[in-house]
Amino acid sequence: MKKKALRLKLYYILEDTKYSNWLSKLDQILLSILIVIDISCFILETSQQLNQQYYWLFKGVAIFSTIVFTLEYGLRLWLCTVERQFSHPWWGRIRYALTPMAIIDFISTFPFYLVLVFHNLAFLKTLRLLRLARILKIGRHSKSVRSLVRVVISKQEELFITFSIVSFLLIIASSLMFFAEHDAQPEVFSSIPAAMWWGVVTLTTVGYGDIYPVTLIGKLLGASLAFFGIGVFVLPAGIVASAFAKEVQGEIFPESLAQDEQKPKLIETPSNHLSTEQLQQLAQYQQIQLDAELLKHCLQTAQNKLGSIESSKDAIDSWAMFLYLQAKQEITDLSQLSTKTPTP
Repeated sequence: MKKKALRLKLYYILEDTKYSNWLSKLDQILLSILIVIDISCFILETSQQLNQQYYWLFKGVAIFSTIVFTLEYGLRLWLCTVERQFSHPWWGRIRYALTPMAIIDFISTFPFYLVLVFHNLAFLKTLRLLRLARILKIGRHSKSVRSLVRVVISKQEELFITFSIVSFLLIIASSLMFFAEHDAQPEVFSSIPAAMWWGVVTLTTVGYGDIYPVTLIGKLLGASLAFFGIGVFVLPAGIVASAFAKEVQGEIFPESLAQDEQKPKLIETPSNHLSTEQLQQLAQYQQIQLDAELLKHCLQTAQNKLGSIESSKDAIDSWAMFLYLQAKQEITDLSQLSTKTPTP
């Protein structure tokens, strides 16, 4: 029983992404720091001068980080059976090993041992590039990265449509440019796939300048595509930015966001199908709408009355608030009077 409780505690320390436990938060911080150090050393060791000077430091960081990530992978594989979906001692672990993050853990760690054992095989040294996959492990330890992934998944249909439009525009523009420039520059615009390089550079407004049109039709086409590129590439950025802002708002104010999403559903639902709590929420929401309309009406009345005598904005706002409070008091008095009046 104690062993099972210990396994459960260790599992939630490793898998707790909400940082509800200080041990899990410490685990996420330390592993994130180790990932950053490991990737930094991998990048710096590509410099021959730095590699000669700090060879043993880079090698030590690589060995240490690989051992830590191997132990982490083995620990997760051992503890995953506490989850119901991975409860089978064999098939559950195989199913867990095929999850995206477990695959990233494996491919970023296992090639190190292949290179260590078969160090004479030159082609295996290219597998060291898979060490860069450890940067994807940041997603497991960072709330912001996980939020961004959820945003992209939730907006995948809109993003797919946007990138489809970009692809169609690239194909059409590259094809037209090929026929416009092929005779003038047969080596540069030798085919439509070759013209696509120019299309990508122009559509993204990067403009390397290695390939450019020389004919009048080609220049007009290139200018048009550059203008289209400015507008088209703003779309996915706007989609992701708005969805990410909503995601952040949901994390900071989850209750208010849930209520905002539920209000249209409450209005459309017949009142006899709503619970008492839902009826209270609907009444509160309708009252807020009425108050907003009343305040808007008072502000318009104050502007009509005081706007002709060039009153300041503060005076208009103060008069509108006075009218609003007076109207609210009259509504309250009328409601109290109606409740006190006996029915015949």
